[in-house]
Amino acid sequence: METNNIEKLVEQLRSIIPFKEGTEKGDIVLVIAQDPRLILYGLVTSVEQDKTRKDEWWHVGVTFFTIPLQKVIWTLRTAQMTGREIFTMGGEKRFFQAVVLVEPAQPPKEKMPIQTDGTSRKAMMKRIK
Repeated sequence: METNNIEKLVEQLRSIIPFKEGTEKGDIVLVIAQDPRLILYGLVTSVEQDKTRKDEWWHVGVTFFTIPLQKVIWTLRTAQMTGREIFTMGGEKRFFQAVVLVEPAQPPKEKMPIQTDGTSRKAMMKRIK
């Protein structure tokens, strides 16, 4: 991948994949790496604040869905672990953001009660003055 290809790829993916704004334990994340070239999903297994640093840094445990499964702990700033910033590790660009797997449930639409003759109750009601 060229240097700016990750940015272009992320832009394209944002139009087809619903991403979450935050990241928490139990989330599925999409990870893109420049070198080695890869796009993969992982499960966030832990998120713990790094209290040794002045700014907001987090130890994010992830199990990557590879064969065999790979368990890692990355130390990321909030902007990095929420997809707001493409970052580097060892000089190579990375992207990391949680995805929405299930859309929020829509409230059920009210159904008009149906009479046995096939008409709705509303249709059978008449306004009387």
